[in-house]
Amino acid sequence: MADLAENASPAAVTDRPVGGPLVVLSGVEKHFGPLHVLQHVDLTVHRGEVVVVIGPSGSGKSTLCRTINRLETIDSGTITIDGRELPAEGRDLARLRADVGMVFQSFNLFAHKTVLENVTLGPVRAKGVKRSVAKDRAMELLRRVGVADQAHKLPAQLSGGQQQRVAIARALAMDPKVMLFDEPTSALDPEMINEVLDVMVGLAREGMTMLVVTHEMGFARRAAHRVVFMDGGQVVEEADPETFFTAPTSTRARDFLSKILTH
Repeated sequence: MADLAENASPAAVTDRPVGGPLVVLSGVEKHFGPLHVLQHVDLTVHRGEVVVVIGPSGSGKSTLCRTINRLETIDSGTITIDGRELPAEGRDLARLRADVGMVFQSFNLFAHKTVLENVTLGPVRAKGVKRSVAKDRAMELLRRVGVADQAHKLPAQLSGGQQQRVAIARALAMDPKVMLFDEPTSALDPEMINEVLDVMVGLAREGMTMLVVTHEMGFARRAAHRVVFMDGGQVVEEADPETFFTAPTSTRARDFLSKILTH
């Protein structure tokens, strides 16, 4: 598989035009008991934009990501996707969730189903797609992420990097309007990280709207239109990658970067 991450210059990704607002968080608050994990978060992700969220552990990044498809409820504020407020529950929530693909740290594949079955299950069950159509689409996506030759294996027979690429294909099979990535490479061995990042850079280049929580600063530099820095449950700073990494304006961001970029 071509090394998209190495061959794609930043301009090839971030010079793509972005459209109007697609995901809008306004005044979002979230507590876990006495812990105030999201504090009046305002954030907009535009169509075709790649937003990378970084920050120290415990800063609220993953919780922010999980609120966008209501894996975590919010205490107050609003979240809208393509102009529609995120419903509390029921069929409307299921329909809106179908517009939001999510890739987790831990793959979350069905262990007893083949790779192909994992990718076809959502479109068949949730969208009523014919099984033959879903299978053709699944194979196309598995080729796109470089694991078509693994289609009839079980997840346990794949490497971590291959499993994560299957998880990306599974999310894409629902034709989402936006893709959320919550630390997608943090459970992988170092040699497997790039194969997943390559796929993500390819998606960014194709214009997929993405919100990515990650510690991979190289990916942020290459693929992000905007870097959002969180600390203490707040959005402290946001800027284009060049500005953020060379001239952060907040003391907290400068301290964070000084710790991670010197090793």
